[in-house]
Amino acid sequence: MNQINEEYIEDYIRGLLPDNNLHLKIMEKYAEENHVPIVQPEVAQFLKVLLKLKKPKNILEVGTAIGYSAILMAEYTGEHCNITTIERRNDMIKLAEENISNTIYKSRIKILEGDAEEVLLTLDGKYDFIFLDAAKGQYIDFFNKCIKYLEPGGVIVSDNVLYKGMVATDALVIRRKKTIVKRLRQFLQYINEIECYTSSIIPIGDGVAITYREE
Repeated sequence: MNQINEEYIEDYIRGLLPDNNLHLKIMEKYAEENHVPIVQPEVAQFLKVLLKLKKPKNILEVGTAIGYSAILMAEYTGEHCNITTIERRNDMIKLAEENISNTIYKSRIKILEGDAEEVLLTLDGKYDFIFLDAAKGQYIDFFNKCIKYLEPGGVIVSDNVLYKGMVATDALVIRRKKTIVKRLRQFLQYINEIECYTSSIIPIGDGVAITYREE
């Protein structure tokens, strides 16, 4: 439980969700057993619906981990949608490459190795869907680097923005997490005030923000 919703609400919502395919379920089990953070079930379902509505052609992901969300996004987009995903940890990249190579989507997913703040300065493409799921304390920096690549009418989805409820109330803040919480609060304030963008914060999973760039 993330302390975003009551446990009974979280359990109820998850009980309604259809099972993912076997490959994703194996990855979910691996993530749970090895304490690898991946998108939570209700957030994954939200992404599925959003992707079907948006029908993006080019997706940028910041934070590959084991490749779970990249594969999920590939499954719920058309065959002409390409996904570029950034990861700095070599061990995660190796796992992601192995997981992706076992799917029919391997030609559509490209992993870029390196620190996101550096890689995001080198891109030359445009994207209509961007998914932020990396270092939470750097979300403002990631966001500002990403928006120059975001097509008008595109969206940025940011995961874990309520950070186990700590962002919403000081009562839950752990001392060693104060800096991350402060930066996430600044980020959420920022995306709700920036001109030409409209944002919404959704209290599912660990908190999701969706930001739309006006056309």
